[in-house]
Amino acid sequence: MRFYKKFIRPLYLSRRTYFVLGFLALIMVAAFGMPFLLVPAQLCVGFLGILTLLDYLLLFVKSTPVSVKRVLPERFSNGDPNPVSWALFNHTTFPIHTRLLDEMPVQLAQLRKWTTKVLQPGKEVLVEEEVRPVERGIYVFDRIILLLKSPLGLVVRRVEAGAPEEVKVYPSYLEIRKYSLLAFSDARSETGNRAIRRIGHSMEFEQIKEYVLGDDVRAVNWKATARRGQLMVNHYTDERAQQVYCVIDKSRVMKMSFAGLTLLDYAINASLMLLRVALLKQDKAGLLSFSDKIDTLLPAERRGGQMGLVLETLYKEKTGFREADYERLYATVKRNIPQRSLLVLFTNFESRASLERQLPYLQSMASRHLLLVVFFENPELEGMASLEDGSVETLYKQTIARQFIQEKRWMVRELQRKGILSVLCAPEAVTIQTVNKYLELKGRMLI
Repeated sequence: MRFYKKFIRPLYLSRRTYFVLGFLALIMVAAFGMPFLLVPAQLCVGFLGILTLLDYLLLFVKSTPVSVKRVLPERFSNGDPNPVSWALFNHTTFPIHTRLLDEMPVQLAQLRKWTTKVLQPGKEVLVEEEVRPVERGIYVFDRIILLLKSPLGLVVRRVEAGAPEEVKVYPSYLEIRKYSLLAFSDARSETGNRAIRRIGHSMEFEQIKEYVLGDDVRAVNWKATARRGQLMVNHYTDERAQQVYCVIDKSRVMKMSFAGLTLLDYAINASLMLLRVALLKQDKAGLLSFSDKIDTLLPAERRGGQMGLVLETLYKEKTGFREADYERLYATVKRNIPQRSLLVLFTNFESRASLERQLPYLQSMASRHLLLVVFFENPELEGMASLEDGSVETLYKQTIARQFIQEKRWMVRELQRKGILSVLCAPEAVTIQTVNKYLELKGRMLI
């Protein structure tokens, strides 16, 4: 049984062998009418058998004629091209024709295909591809299948290699460098005085200095006073770092999918970039996600590991089928974010009624914070509105599509009228539009 599994089961006859056998079979049939063909045909069959045996020995003389190693990144970036490569090495002394198939994760099943390479003796060949995941989670790569043929090409050996490997797909972190460049500016341009409306007050420790008349006695540092033998006080300065919160709606309205990614994934990718840029601009980055309840609340901080926490938190976010509870969102913001902050709300409103139901809560949050509402255009409606067919059905679709588009534009005007900032953009453009809006607000010193 072991011999069968090792030497017989992985053995296949190639297409070339079947063609030759078919041709010889025709000669054998013809030999019934032309007997002189029988002996040459029998000799050819014997010669084919010898060549097949030789080909078999060439492929099976080594237990591993070709080795393969899959090279994966530590993690994948959702929605971006990610490199995957395979290193093939020929351990024999003759060229080997190789076909490779990697059993991709089920999320990437459409990318499964055979790759053909000719490996020279003692040489390594690197096969490189790019995969674009459109779903966060764990991707499992299974076996690697190799079909090997010698120069004779009569026998095919099937080899299974590689151990299962897991790769986590995180929000789109590969684009961070591109958007981080937008955050670089002369730091001195932001160190002057600026008038900022604040609800709540935050002070940042600067130094310990000697007490002078007029200093706040509540700031006396008694330990330093005991060491120095004279009255010492803590000196504070207004904290210049502002709080930036990405508030992500995870309700059913964010399940819509465009170009393979859901609206939630677009919002997550944009949040990751925005918070990275905010940290580079010396602001504090925080995160809040909600649906019918508050799921995540990551307080705004500027510490070194904050981006790691943001990435791990966003990796786990998933949409639900419930309606978003904006009343609970407002109560949470009021209770947990006392200092005036920039709140970037990623959501989607498809009708006037859906916006009007939530306007009171949006206005209440805007009265305490700088609120920026980011919602999405529907590219399919844009395409439908521009159809030129002339049929009654097309005209009906155009009318409905244009009505929805007009409602989106009305929402922008209504939010502006209520004193709420908004960004309406296509899903693919949400990252750059949101980052640019933040930089604009920062440049205008509104935060």
